[in-house]
Amino acid sequence: MTTATSTYDALDAWVDAHFDEEVRFLQALVQVPTDTPPGNNAPHAERTAQLLAGFGYQAESHPVPADDVHAYGLQSLTNLIVRRRYSDSGRTVALNAHGDVVPPGEGWTHDPYGGEVVDGKLYGRASAVSKSDFATFTFALRALDALVAKGQAQPQGGIELHFTYDEEFGGELGPGWLLKQGLTKPDLLIAAGFSHEVVTAHNGCLQMEVTVHGEMAHAAIPHTGVDALQGAVRILNALYEQNTLYKQVTSKVPGITHPYLNVGRIEGGTNTNVVPGKVVLKLDRRMIPEEDPVVVEADIRRVIDTAAASFPGIRVDIKRLLLAHSLQALPGNAPLVSALQKHGEAIFGEPLPTKGTPLYTDVRLYCAQGIPAVIYGAGPRTVRESNAKRADEHLVLDDLRKATKVVARSLHDLLSN
Repeated sequence: MTTATSTYDALDAWVDAHFDEEVRFLQALVQVPTDTPPGNNAPHAERTAQLLAGFGYQAESHPVPADDVHAYGLQSLTNLIVRRRYSDSGRTVALNAHGDVVPPGEGWTHDPYGGEVVDGKLYGRASAVSKSDFATFTFALRALDALVAKGQAQPQGGIELHFTYDEEFGGELGPGWLLKQGLTKPDLLIAAGFSHEVVTAHNGCLQMEVTVHGEMAHAAIPHTGVDALQGAVRILNALYEQNTLYKQVTSKVPGITHPYLNVGRIEGGTNTNVVPGKVVLKLDRRMIPEEDPVVVEADIRRVIDTAAASFPGIRVDIKRLLLAHSLQALPGNAPLVSALQKHGEAIFGEPLPTKGTPLYTDVRLYCAQGIPAVIYGAGPRTVRESNAKRADEHLVLDDLRKATKVVARSLHDLLSN
């Protein structure tokens, strides 16, 4: 038996021996709500720091200034960094997961904040995306540290845990803020993901708010007003026609298909007997890695303006809410991909492909700073299987156990070279 094999076996054994503790840790994280909006997430960071202290890790708390948080539409936000140095030289590998999540919504058959375990699955909002990887990454680090304490491993460099709370709003006050403040600059990054693939690319996202102004009038004399809703329908039809055109554009990245557009929220009108004077549309345009965001935004604005001009009397204001660039693989990510694929196949018994995802993530912010990164963590083969952002979100605990082993083994390799 080789030394490396013995080390991997020891890491696996530690994870198995402490897995019940890992599940309890995840349950405790799920039981503190982080609905965003409203985005009052500092209490969760405080609770996470307390739990980490129980493992012997001192988490640095980095609260984002209140004025910046409120201007972003959130209530409170504290990001955490745990630093574990093994030597003065060697690379630093960071592990990032986000704690913020969309509100639970309706249709749950389990308490969204209960962390209930049923038939090998842990239920709760953010159980899969991505409080699960607070647990994956923390216990992978603990496994490696346990071997260091016994003299069974001698890693070089260091590991950082980045637990942030702004992914749902674009990440600029999460990883983006930590990077801009100069609080971290790792050499490599693994970010929260799913267990059966290594994601190296993802879509970009443009979100916009379109306000259609008309003129209110009594419904008995509608001709005295300008119906903003009818004008909005004209714009909506033009936008939806774009989706037909988007399907003709195909990405070359496996796992990513074509661009698409979604209108996710519509607000307007005052009463049933009043011609609507204002309607607000919020749209989401997903961009494949091959697209230029500047061109995409200009084209959306052109479509809206052209449609608005075809309905006399309305006026349109267009506001950009979010521009998240796509993620494209940096050449330096090869050590990450190699380690995760090697150990993923060993643990799961099948090859882990590299793929792209139609999601957008905080990883792009690290790559924009020249930090090679991949997405990997605990979860099923698809977002839909986990019910992420839907009722009864859950995590298969076997995925958590195995992903923790994969990450622990990979950290050992990455810090041994």
